Amino acid sequence: MVSKTVTVTNEQGIHMRPAGVLAAEMKKFPGCTVTLKVGEKTAKATAIMQLMAAGIKCGSVVEITADGENEQAALDKAVELFESGFGE
Repeated sequence: MVSKTVTVTNEQGIHMRPAGVLAAEMKKFPGCTVTLKVGEKTAKATAIMQLMAAGIKCGSVVEITADGENEQAALDKAVELFESGFGE
């Protein structure tokens, strides 16, 4: 299991489009479970509705955890998406 903490930089936080981008990218790692933890809330990175329900806003500190096959590659991709602001 690997993890890293990132800060959400895109102005509108994790809304429908970035949630969809993250879920689609994480589904490319089928042997790996990627979860996001924000405060007391936890969401699977492949579950758009869980991501939306977590209410991840700009400035939120998110702990990304990857566990399983290709976990480092999955974590690196998730971190890249957060650090790039999901292209926004």
